[in-house]
Amino acid sequence: MKALIIGATGATGKDLLQILLRDPAYREVVAFVRRPMGVTHPKLTEVQTDFEKLDQVSGDITGDVLFSCLGTTLKAAGSKDKQQHIDLEIPLEFARIARRNGVSDMVLLSAYGASPRSNVFYSRIKGELEEGMEALAFDRLIIYKPGLLLRKDSDRLGERLSAAVLKFLNGIGLAKKFRPLPTAVLAEKLANAPKNAARGTTVVSLDEIF
Repeated sequence: MKALIIGATGATGKDLLQILLRDPAYREVVAFVRRPMGVTHPKLTEVQTDFEKLDQVSGDITGDVLFSCLGTTLKAAGSKDKQQHIDLEIPLEFARIARRNGVSDMVLLSAYGASPRSNVFYSRIKGELEEGMEALAFDRLIIYKPGLLLRKDSDRLGERLSAAVLKFLNGIGLAKKFRPLPTAVLAEKLANAPKNAARGTTVVSLDEIF
């Protein structure tokens, strides 16, 4: 398979990229990135991309499966409008081009609680993204909805504190469903998804991921 990936510089995306490069099922991996990643591999092609001008790279958006791990935080984005643009509008437009170019399969990293009807801003835009991807009618759309992710050497205080609380609760037999998920484990499941999924839309919820 030829894999396309957006969000390859994020925590899960980095792990996913390395797994795809090691996996013999993927003969070629194309990463669309704003700036060079400093990764070299015979299977890897980097396409330096201005995500505001996707038409400039539309000819490169061809393959068998698209992995979307693109996303940011409100703090990093600076505003809700900018976060919506990065988390919703860019990946949806990229997927539209991919589908138009004949990409058959899509693996989407979404989030627990995502719903277009949610009152929580982040959950709502993730839900709208899922809804938009379904409308594109990929042969296979696999949506993963994890909860708290454990990133290597995370510098996010809130994330570290939440992980510590959940680990404590898990240790006494509570909140097992919400136990933190290492990004490397999630990435492995994302990479394997196109090999096993049935046609149509498959939603992998938080407890099913484990």
